[in-house]
Amino acid sequence: MSPNLATIRDRVNEYKGSKVRYKALKGRRKTEERMGVIMETYPHLFTMYVESQRSTVSFSYAELLTREVEVEILPGNKKLIQF
Repeated sequence: MSPNLATIRDRVNEYKGSKVRYKALKGRRKTEERMGVIMETYPHLFTMYVESQRSTVSFSYAELLTREVEVEILPGNKKLIQF
């Protein structure tokens, strides 16, 4: 069964405050891979504080659903959030 946006939102909310590594597609053969912390979750998007840039980025849950963004939880058992 494929997940829906509500399921994805709930799973991201579980990891609020966790250190993560994310990989985002940024166009033609370009990817961005950085580490950050999931800060807030909202009805249509979530925000992360990126340590290396000292800034906040946001992603929609649809980007996780379509796999434009992948998020890996860092501490402990390195669990990849896949949908």
